[in-house]
Amino acid sequence: MKLLLHCDIPRLGYFGDIVEVSAGYARNCLLPQRLAVEPTEANIKKIEEERARKTEARRLERSRLVKTSEKVNGAEITISALANDIGHLFGSVGSEAVLAALLEKGFEIQSNHILLPEHIRILGTHEVKLRFADDIVASISLNIVRPEEQAGESQPEQDESDTIDADSAEQD
Repeated sequence: MKLLLHCDIPRLGYFGDIVEVSAGYARNCLLPQRLAVEPTEANIKKIEEERARKTEARRLERSRLVKTSEKVNGAEITISALANDIGHLFGSVGSEAVLAALLEKGFEIQSNHILLPEHIRILGTHEVKLRFADDIVASISLNIVRPEEQAGESQPEQDESDTIDADSAEQD
């Protein structure tokens, strides 16, 4: 059955497209929810101008996504997490933590762009894929370290100042 789409439907078509679907899908889903109508001359003329506007908006959004993917591709982010002696995390690092780290670095992405099949549970460097559209993909390098490794330079300075204070206390 041929139908004229009234909105963008993933993996089916865009607003204003005439698509071929099964009669059951049309009768049970698309028509009752008013996602599509029969492609008559009047219906096609009615949405032609709006279709041109939506096509231009999709083109602009796609160019923005391409720029974002080029900017974020190859980026390296570091997340600190507590782990045991053999490198297993006390918990896990999920897409929420990756999103927070990317936003902190200034990248404008959304949580649905991050493709993380399962939470990361070990220390080390991991590759994380980002999908902005079906054909716009980027990858980043995620380094998970212990908190003391990330701020390793600040602790020795504190240790030295503690020993100096202890030596001056002994001299008094």
